[in-house]
Amino acid sequence: MKNIIITLLFISSFSLHAQKQMPNVVLKSNDNKSFNVKNDFNEKDKLYVFTFWATWCAPCLNELDAIKENYSEWTKEVNMEVVAVSIDDTRTQKRVKPLLNGKNWPYTVLLDTNQDLKRALSIANVPYTVVVKNQKIVYVHNGYSQGAEKELFNKLKQL
Repeated sequence: MKNIIITLLFISSFSLHAQKQMPNVVLKSNDNKSFNVKNDFNEKDKLYVFTFWATWCAPCLNELDAIKENYSEWTKEVNMEVVAVSIDDTRTQKRVKPLLNGKNWPYTVLLDTNQDLKRALSIANVPYTVVVKNQKIVYVHNGYSQGAEKELFNKLKQL
């Protein structure tokens, strides 16, 4: 019974976002460039994997590190790009740049300091992953456990 409820919750959370367009929100990158998440990530048939994270979220950092280990191989097999969206607020935002310097992630990093994008997508918890193709949300996933990056990649290959 518990598995049925969890499955129904997963399906309902997926269907809430499936085929929904990305909101028209502008965020700054860690090097202070502005990006419109709807219009700047719109290459035809390319998969954009928006991963929402925070410096205080250990599972978020584990997920992004795990993806980094496979990223060059994944991008050879699938037309994709990871966009790491920090939801750190003004109190913890000062930790983002030093963390990024140490991690050397190959991703575009956006800063959602006012949590506009997080709110627009009704994201409650991080880590949270949104996959966008042709400006439509085609997959969402909440949480991370070791090995979940392999499941994500298998899903990306299906899209």
